[in-house]
Amino acid sequence: MGAGELTDAVAALTGGSVTGVHALKDHVFEVDTDDGDLVVVKHDPRPNAIEAEVAGLIWLTEPAAVAVPHVRAHDDQWLIMEQVEPAPPTTRAAEDFGRGLADLHAAGADGFGASTGPEQAWIGLAPMRCSASPTWADWYVRDRIEPYLRGAANRGLIDGAGVATIETVCNRVDAPVEPPARLHGDLWSGNVLWAGDRVWLIDPAAHGGHRETDLAMLALFGCPHLDRIVGAYHEHRPLADGWRERIPLHQLFPLLVHTVLFGSGYARQTVSAAQAALRC
Repeated sequence: MGAGELTDAVAALTGGSVTGVHALKDHVFEVDTDDGDLVVVKHDPRPNAIEAEVAGLIWLTEPAAVAVPHVRAHDDQWLIMEQVEPAPPTTRAAEDFGRGLADLHAAGADGFGASTGPEQAWIGLAPMRCSASPTWADWYVRDRIEPYLRGAANRGLIDGAGVATIETVCNRVDAPVEPPARLHGDLWSGNVLWAGDRVWLIDPAAHGGHRETDLAMLALFGCPHLDRIVGAYHEHRPLADGWRERIPLHQLFPLLVHTVLFGSGYARQTVSAAQAALRC
């Protein structure tokens, strides 16, 4: 993708002209426009990718529980949204975020797996199916574990013993019965943007699920002030007994996605999580 394509896209979608571009990461840019605005521009040509992200951003915005960048404009390959200036994390922001995340989850969804976007969506660079189901355990196994387990097994990324361990978990999946929560869906620390006394959520893979999954993903790769976030969440909307012991079960989904996307380096961690899930 060349600079001319970005300039043309911004002009077509906003009517403005680009005066400066700064690359943030692959296919994501901070863009200055001739009216003095500063926006984030994202390019993603994969089928449904922009549609799914826009739907997720809007859906997460609706409860007014957490800060989410405002969508300025989009088409099927380009997304232009509000720019957020990062600042160091604070304990106040962490606690406010914990309470806000609890309220976001409580806003609910039409079913486990339900979204307001396309059925065939994405989590990172991996395809992800968003189709509503009335029960969490069956859906979690069918749409969030088995597709990525099959992919990892077919490519030899997880050996037979590891596959058998994860399949045993699939036969025992259980969690407290709760209504579908409105999940960010890809809530690792890189998608939590700290801006002083406020936390913003970016890059969602939003869908209905079990609220413990978002919290487990937040813990997976570490997050500033995680104890404060979870403590404020639990105080505001208490989690069911045993939620800490169920963290490995909920982490199986993102770990399998990482195994499929990034290789066998995540396979051992995935199998370890499955073994821990069997002990709880």
